[in-house]
Amino acid sequence: MQLRLAFDQNRIPNPNPNPNENPYRNGNPDPNEHRNAEPGTLYAELVFVRHPRARRYVLRVGDDGTVRVTVPRWGSTREAREFASAERAWIDRQLAKLAADRARPQPPPLSRGAIAAGMARAKRELPARLRELAVQHGLAVARVSVRNQRWRWGSCNRGGHICLNWRLVTMPEWVRDYVMIHELMHLRRMDHSPKFWKLVAAACPAYREARAWLRAARSS
Repeated sequence: MQLRLAFDQNRIPNPNPNPNENPYRNGNPDPNEHRNAEPGTLYAELVFVRHPRARRYVLRVGDDGTVRVTVPRWGSTREAREFASAERAWIDRQLAKLAADRARPQPPPLSRGAIAAGMARAKRELPARLRELAVQHGLAVARVSVRNQRWRWGSCNRGGHICLNWRLVTMPEWVRDYVMIHELMHLRRMDHSPKFWKLVAAACPAYREARAWLRAARSS
């Protein structure tokens, strides 16, 4: 599971499609079915991607304003279009947030030296703290990686491999610990169900405040 930089628990979670998946039903692009720009819409493009493991229709708004609809194997483009239409209010909110982000002045990019220094510090501090938290909660981590991730604070796979964003070292310790605990709890539940959030709440009572801090940091 992945903890993304933009938190939004209001929608159905992304099914984390395999990057090697075939997005087309018969292996070939079908622009009439899978890519449709609807007249009068605010978004640039409505893209349909069939995913064999998807259990339901899922919406995602990309950074370019493209609206992606994941279609389960049993689904149809017609139903996918109806699903997107029913969720138009949510799509408009996401597009408004995207427009606001683009309008906001962006900080200058970090230099290579600053990133290298941050990575070095993160590799010294983050894995040790993660393993310390794992011991506290009776969990075993198979592997820890520190990466220069753009869109995620952290991720965890079923094999017990946890990846952490080096930028965690720039945060308050209690926020950093929340991100680590979030990933550790995925060792118990690989989803974002209510049961998962109960695990997080028990291990990190201030998790709501930490999530609010992360949202505010992203907005600023």
